[in-house]
Parts: sequence; structure tokens; C-alpha cells
Amino acid sequence: MDKASAALIRDLRRRGKLDETLVVWGGEFGRTPVSESGDGRDHNPYGFTIFMAVGGVKPGMVYAESDEFGFKAAENRVSIHDLHATILNQLGVDHEKLTYRYAGRDFRLTDVFGHVVKDILI
Repeated sequence: MDKASAALIRDLRRRGKLDETLVVWGGEFGRTPVSESGDGRDHNPYGFTIFMAVGGVKPGMVYAESDEFGFKAAENRVSIHDLHATILNQLGVDHEKLTYRYAGRDFRLTDVFGHVVKDILI
């Protein structure tokens, strides 16, 4: 990931788009530090890693930590709603006003939750 993300950031810089682009790199779930079946690592709903760069995000910082085993988010836990609220904020969208109508009701991507994680922003 380090070479690919570095190449992406270099390309954005070369094209003059570095300051206006938010780079978010992640997966759909975390991975456990071990495997029960011995064939790769298991899915982990209790902790995952997201890499965010440029686009108003503080450079070179780690915000949260897992437990010492690497199994569960332990310090500065960020929910998926907080992550979505923060990404939308950096795209100039108020997550509390972004709604879509379904089955006669307005829904939000962040539901009734979500806070912008201001500690990671410039």
C-alpha cells in the first residue's frame, strides 16, 4: 500500500490537484491478527484501518489504536458514522443535511449518529 499510495499522491501533486483531493484508502472490514482455520486471517468487525491523506487531513499522524493483541479498537474509537461524517465534511457536505427519501421517510448516510472527527483535520 505504501508504494501505491505514494505514487497516487505524487501524481496528484504533479497535476496540481493535491490540495483539493481527499485520499481515502480502506477496506470493507478489518482483519484479525490470527486465523482459526489457518488459511489467511479472519474478518474482524471490531477494528479496521483507514488511511486518509491530503484534502485537509493532518499529515503523518495516527489517530486511534487497537488493543495490544490487535483485535479490537481501544483508543479514540471512530464509528463508521463518524468516518462518513468526516469524509462528507471534507467534501463540503453537511452530513446532517444530506438525506434521501425511501419508503416515505428521509434517511441520512450517518443515520442519527456521526460526528466529524475534528482532531484529524488541519
